[in-house]
Amino acid sequence: MYIKEVAMIAIRMPAEVEARLDRLSKRTGRTKTYYIREAVLEHLSDLEDLYLAEEELRAIRAGAKTYSLEEMKVELGLEN
Repeated sequence: MYIKEVAMIAIRMPAEVEARLDRLSKRTGRTKTYYIREAVLEHLSDLEDLYLAEEELRAIRAGAKTYSLEEMKVELGLEN
């Protein structure tokens, strides 16, 4: 038997969004939790990519070292 670990999270959202979720769940027979979970799973990777890219941009603007493709090829021993 496989048991998945599950964490509980409480969120606050505008009443209008909660009402939309409520209507959707009543029309489809699925729970509001189902749709919230689906939305998070669908968009989490995009949010991670966005915030990591912004963090990298700040580092570059602050003077972090960057490398050209050619420099990386040499560093990794990929030059023929």
